[in-house]
Amino acid sequence: MKKIVVLTGAGMSAESGISTFRDSGGLWEKYPVEQVATPEGYAANPKLVIDFYNERRKQLLEVKPNRGHKILAELENDYEVTVVTQNVDNLHERAGSTNVIHLHGELTKVTSTRQPNNPEYIKELSPENFEVKIGDLAGDGSQLRPFIVWFGEAVPMIETAIDYVEKADIFVIIGTSMNVYPAAGLLNYVSSSVPVYLIDPNPVNITSSRKIHVISKGASAGMEELRKILLNKL
Repeated sequence: MKKIVVLTGAGMSAESGISTFRDSGGLWEKYPVEQVATPEGYAANPKLVIDFYNERRKQLLEVKPNRGHKILAELENDYEVTVVTQNVDNLHERAGSTNVIHLHGELTKVTSTRQPNNPEYIKELSPENFEVKIGDLAGDGSQLRPFIVWFGEAVPMIETAIDYVEKADIFVIIGTSMNVYPAAGLLNYVSSSVPVYLIDPNPVNITSSRKIHVISKGASAGMEELRKILLNKL
């Protein structure tokens, strides 16, 4: 079975109604990134940060995977598919994708402030109990914080993602600006003989000399088109 690795960004979930961060009217215009997505912002005002992610979780409960998510999951019938996502939502999993690598953490999980990447303290929140409060503690006695990789923090899953990308037979990029590192650097690990497809309704500035098949559509329409292309190659 051929291996497809798909790198997804905010544009993948935009059609589901999840607010993107970088676009006009996005979350960064309402909340300065320094306040809600850095260790320093969290140290300065933990309640603001915890409330911000409570709101994101509440929004996540109100949205559903879109057609693009579902088609991507359906590709597992014919391919070995690995999704490497910069998104912190769980829409890939809810659509049926079974191998998802979250580079930037997971909104539905919380962890220890002191040891955020210690698996012992990472906890999944249930939809009925998604709110975290000041005073809610992890197993090591520190405040529970969002299980999110903030700006300035290491990206623990990047090495795992590179391992999959290096073995890919097909590489697909969906809905990402390709200017957030280290995720944007994954293209450098794709073998030169591997076809690369880019799905995005907006122009994406990729600094690579390799041939890229561009599908200038949103996630759902773009995935429909990609599926037709791939069916012809089976």
